[in-house]
Order: sequence, then C-alpha cells, then structure tokens
Amino acid sequence: MLILQLMTTAPKQHNNPLHGLTLETIVTSLVNHYGWNGLAERVPVNCFNNNPSIKSSLKFLRKTQWARDKVEALYLDTMSQ
Repeated sequence: MLILQLMTTAPKQHNNPLHGLTLETIVTSLVNHYGWNGLAERVPVNCFNNNPSIKSSLKFLRKTQWARDKVEALYLDTMSQ
C-alpha cells in the first residue's frame, strides 16, 4: 500500500529533458557522437583524456557535480541540433 502511495504521489518531471536517462546513456551517446578526443575538447577533464573508459568517467562524474553539469548540458545541446 505504501509503495502504491509513493508511486502516485511522486512528482512527474515533465520539464526535465534528462528524466529517464541514465548518466551511462548520456556519456555513451556523447562518446559515440564525438569520440573521446572530441568529448575531452568540449569538457576538459582528465577522465576523458587519460585512458578513458565509460566506467572511470561515470565514477568521476558521479562525484563531481560541475563536470556532470557540463556533460549534461553538452548532451542537451548535441541532441537539440
């Protein structure tokens, strides 16, 4: 019963274009679009420059909000084109 109440009272995020997307999906899409070098040029962080991988990037981005904000903004800009 409590789960049903939480599901019905949970706020919908109609104004959040990233709702439902995982950070892994976002990073993977950007890597497929720009490649690691192109992504590193647009968001200059070491996890995209030095031995890049999805796993290491996710670990860094989950800990570093400013970098995550830049990656999410780049994703929105890229997908709106």
